[in-house]
Amino acid sequence: MRRLNRILSVVTAAVMLVMTVAVNAQERKLHVVSTGDVHGAWFNKNYINGAGERNSLMSVKYYLDNLRAEAGEENVLLLDAGDCLQGDNAAYYYNYVDTTSVHLFSRLVSYMGYDAIVAGNHDIETGHRVYDRVDAELAEAGIPLLAANAVRNDSGEPYFQPYAMFKKAGLNVAVLGFDNANIKAWLSESLWSGMHFVSLIPCVQKWVDSVVDRHNPDVVIVVVHSGTGKGDGSVIESQGLDLLHSLRGVDLVIAAHDHAPYTVKYGKSALMNGGAKASNVSHAVITADMRKGKVKSKSVDVKVVRMNKRNIDTAMAAHFEADYNKVREFTNRKVGSLAMDMFTRDAYKGMSDYTNLVHTVQLSVPEAQISFAAPLTFNGRVKAGELVFNDMFTIYPFENQLFVVRMKGCEIKKYLEFSYNNWIQTPGEHVLRIKSTPDPRTNSPRWSFVGRPYNFDSAAGLVYTVDVTKQAGERVNIISLADGSAFEMDKEYNVAMTSYRANGGGQLIPLGAGIKDVEAEGRVVARYPEIRDMIYNFVLKVGNLDKENTGDRKLLGQWSFIPAEIADPMIEADMNLIF
Repeated sequence: MRRLNRILSVVTAAVMLVMTVAVNAQERKLHVVSTGDVHGAWFNKNYINGAGERNSLMSVKYYLDNLRAEAGEENVLLLDAGDCLQGDNAAYYYNYVDTTSVHLFSRLVSYMGYDAIVAGNHDIETGHRVYDRVDAELAEAGIPLLAANAVRNDSGEPYFQPYAMFKKAGLNVAVLGFDNANIKAWLSESLWSGMHFVSLIPCVQKWVDSVVDRHNPDVVIVVVHSGTGKGDGSVIESQGLDLLHSLRGVDLVIAAHDHAPYTVKYGKSALMNGGAKASNVSHAVITADMRKGKVKSKSVDVKVVRMNKRNIDTAMAAHFEADYNKVREFTNRKVGSLAMDMFTRDAYKGMSDYTNLVHTVQLSVPEAQISFAAPLTFNGRVKAGELVFNDMFTIYPFENQLFVVRMKGCEIKKYLEFSYNNWIQTPGEHVLRIKSTPDPRTNSPRWSFVGRPYNFDSAAGLVYTVDVTKQAGERVNIISLADGSAFEMDKEYNVAMTSYRANGGGQLIPLGAGIKDVEAEGRVVARYPEIRDMIYNFVLKVGNLDKENTGDRKLLGQWSFIPAEIADPMIEADMNLIF
């Protein structure tokens, strides 16, 4: 009997222990959803014919509605990793045309229930009047615009809010936001006057330590408008993996900027990057084991979720229909006509109507003798016939300014060698520098450029050839200026280029030409407004764009890949693989 009582006592104690643990332990699941590099993809319909099924925030809202219904709204944290305010007609309209009403972006993210937004480099590119206005509107809506590494020159304090605290899933959650550290290399200082941007390492760790010490959060999330990178510390604009591998006390790193979906776990932390244009979201589930009000253990799972552009939040679409109609009416205004179809992809194989137009406009300023330009839309088409304002975004999607920079002939030569080495290779199986990666949907080969086509600069104002059979650094032969006069390596020339390029974007100026800083060296001869606006005014002036007013060889000169019998068929074959 005594033995039975002892057994019953042990069993009772075990049951009580289990009950006590069950009472004191509680699993919490926090869902963290992030967009990034949306670039104005706000509406699911295009602006020409109103046809639907575009990637947009409308589909993101549909996904969120279902997640919030399933997981509970209080358990979902919604963030954006930057580059919100540039890249689409709607963003342009509310940045620069309708400047009196509350910005559409501010209203969209408030409607969708975003918890925090991080500033990106293209948000800064809109200028103080735009991002200061949006910052104030978001603050009014209770949504912080974060960028702890944007530091005021006068006080050393952050220009934007550095972090925010949230109560989600019963957890105290700290979200710290940071912009890209490399902004000085791309943007004119007038756009970010009064502040400067510091490297994310060690800035992020210092802020994490400060926030942990002050708030003792249960979960720490770092959101950076910085690319995933390689984790080797070599690229200041892509520090995502650098941070993941080095940060202490951080549960989740959210990256952006490079438009490349990616997830990885590292130790007890993880990184996620949802890509661009609202095509995907990144989605993390942070599971916390709570005991007596304290987190005893945590785990993080991350994934990228493809959005279905056919599934949209119809209530959201209806709510913002009037805004869509305003933008559509504005961007369908006739501005002129086009005599021939214009394809941006033609720029990859030689002189093209598209780049000829951009070069012509850039060479129209009195200081410019030579022009550098690249295709900024990967595979765009502008149809012959009526031109509307919407076509200006296909021709020139970004708000880059025009700079005229003084360069020596030898620097121009090195610049072009660097550019073409990003673009072509000495023939083996291919001439274009392309790679094959499996399509995740079909596992079939999918070809793409190794480098970014918006860094594939060609020149106008020169007569030159590019010999594909030669090695890097020996391909470009500059014969003369466009007017036939001699091109001299020691002589200085005024070169028109984008503000992005002049400030080091794509590394063509610092690594190609060997010019460390055009501003510091006093090489900027002239500055002009946004190039898209210059193209728009050019179309208004000439009325009808044709090969005569955009292809004047006396102005542009000419260039080609040689020898034609090798280059032409191989490039055509490579183009067929990509397109």
